[in-house]
Amino acid sequence: MKKNIPNRPDMSHEDASPVLRWWAGGIGIGLVLIVAVALVQPIGVSAQYVVLDGVLLHAVLPDIASTSPYLAKTAQGWTLATYEFFFVLGIPLGALVAAMATSRFTIRVVPTEWKKRFGSNPGRRLVWSFAGGFLLLFGARFGGGCTSGHMISGISQLAISSFVFSAALFISGIITARLLYRDGASRC
Repeated sequence: MKKNIPNRPDMSHEDASPVLRWWAGGIGIGLVLIVAVALVQPIGVSAQYVVLDGVLLHAVLPDIASTSPYLAKTAQGWTLATYEFFFVLGIPLGALVAAMATSRFTIRVVPTEWKKRFGSNPGRRLVWSFAGGFLLLFGARFGGGCTSGHMISGISQLAISSFVFSAALFISGIITARLLYRDGASRC
């Protein structure tokens, strides 16, 4: 196996060996969930974007924010000083610390697989990333939860809606991959 050279511009995530085995990561997520449920509540992420929107809107236009029952319910107390918000902030910060600690931190606007399939235009990549992220977040809020809320917390609680969400997520992912690679183009 090729030795990884940190911060090499052409290094792709496909070349890197995993830091943890899949089962160790699964056990880690399970332990985090057990601690979260025992101390606070099941984990979830997508609602915190609504909380952030609500808190910001309440700071700028409190009368308008207060008229929205959804924002008032979601952003209880109009504060970001909550366990859930700090949990969400910890996700990218934890990823950054892990990448730095394992010498795997790289900056790439256009990932290798995207470049092979759609070209190296960073503007196009950013527009499609934003559009995909928006649709993902919209779907998460419409579906009453995101992958962490449904697939980790919900399934562990045997929630039927979480099983339906997870099946729909995998099915839509397979369909999307088939559409993007319908001509049999390289998948790296």
